[in-house]
Amino acid sequence: MKYGVASLAALSLMLSASAFAAPPKPMSSDQSANFLIDAPTAEKIWKEHTPARVTKLYPSKKFRFVSEVTGGFNEGKTCVVTARAMLLPVVLLPVQGSKLVYAPIKSATAFDAAPGLSREQCQELARGKLKEAVQSVTASLAAAGG
Repeated sequence: MKYGVASLAALSLMLSASAFAAPPKPMSSDQSANFLIDAPTAEKIWKEHTPARVTKLYPSKKFRFVSEVTGGFNEGKTCVVTARAMLLPVVLLPVQGSKLVYAPIKSATAFDAAPGLSREQCQELARGKLKEAVQSVTASLAAAGG
């Protein structure tokens, strides 16, 4: 009987420890205007357009892929979009823990302007420009990696 209670206690301890385990670190960080793109969409773009070789060379424990998409409509109802993709280092600080350092290792910027677009079309333009910038950064990282 005591063996069953001890086994049950050990099992419940293991399950509770796994329940409080830290979630996996995100591959990217998004600093964009929500009007154009949201963080989950930016993360998806990074995952879809980053080769496995690059993620192996630049693990999320030491590096973070960062996106910044800004813009919107100007007075003339023209959709203006600037998308920047970067690879930033992550440092471990004694009190604060892991922090991004804004010192891009690689970066790329893509921009465009188009008149007469709806909000959804402007958001699609923003996603396209972010894909372009991400592909540029990951291609240069893959080439630099040897």
